[in-house]
Amino acid sequence: MEIKHISHFQNGSASKSFGLMPDKEEILSFELSNKNGMKVQVINYGATVTLLQIPVSNGKLVDVVLGFDTLESYLASYNLPGAPYFGTTVGRYAGRISKGSFKLNDKTYQLNINNNGNALHGGNVGFGQKVWNVTNITSGDNPSITLSLLSEDLDENFPGELHVDLTYTLTEDNELKLEYKATTTQDTVINLTHHSYFNLDGHDGNVLDQTMFIDAEKMLETDSVNIPSGNFTALANHDFDFRTTKKCPAIIDNSFVIEATNNAVAKLYSAKNNLQMSVYTDQPSVHIYVGGKCSDTLKGKENINYHTTSGICFETQNFPDAPNQEHFPNSVLRKGDEYHQTTVYKFENIN
Repeated sequence: MEIKHISHFQNGSASKSFGLMPDKEEILSFELSNKNGMKVQVINYGATVTLLQIPVSNGKLVDVVLGFDTLESYLASYNLPGAPYFGTTVGRYAGRISKGSFKLNDKTYQLNINNNGNALHGGNVGFGQKVWNVTNITSGDNPSITLSLLSEDLDENFPGELHVDLTYTLTEDNELKLEYKATTTQDTVINLTHHSYFNLDGHDGNVLDQTMFIDAEKMLETDSVNIPSGNFTALANHDFDFRTTKKCPAIIDNSFVIEATNNAVAKLYSAKNNLQMSVYTDQPSVHIYVGGKCSDTLKGKENINYHTTSGICFETQNFPDAPNQEHFPNSVLRKGDEYHQTTVYKFENIN
């Protein structure tokens, strides 16, 4: 089922026009809300989260993700020297692939190059720049929205026609749950992630006074252009050992190795709002990113000038360049199999 126009549905959740694409195709914005007053807004351009409001102890709602007020701003952001990918769904392959090349079934595929001689976040036109179909909406407790995308064979030179479903669920426990599924007509590589920049002080704040925990003993070693060497860096006595909670760094762009666990793989805490975000995932890494793509010339929601420490990304995903590293977790989706991934961002008031 393809839903194009929905005027209103239960629990105050509604859709409205977010703007028109250059080809005059209408982009819709959908809002989900739970009984606690938490709200999330999603547009079907890039399956992008544009707003995430959390109730805090003083009764206010705090918008904890960076973004833009208009579709035009989202479109224009991809033409910047470094696209920020605010709130988007990244694919077909999140992270970097060395020289944009990989071999699969004895055939070499050359992807489009868009980052220091490498392929980043799916290439020139990734999933964040595509119009997704809204294929299901549920209301009542734990409302959800499912968006679907058909990526054609050789889209950005990736093999196989890939069908992706992403369901956002807003639970009554103040969790934003993301469930990804995908199938392909040919063997291909896949790595999907979510690219919100979080700031628990509010999207107009600074993350440097917030503290972070990451349940990781090691991270990927990378070269000067952030391509993994295949080795791992032990985090004992390292500045990026966040097993002991410490303040967010001003610059970080690293993949932390996550062991299988039912516990939170990462946490972010704001003393200003007594608000904690815990990240749960079944993926082998969480890529942490701060700085670089938010210059002072980038104007965000509510006319706010974003800066390099406006937000922090927790990109749950497979390892970058896994198609070229045999000892990295499998990144190949075979014809007839189904890719699935689950990530949860849980918000709690901590007194």
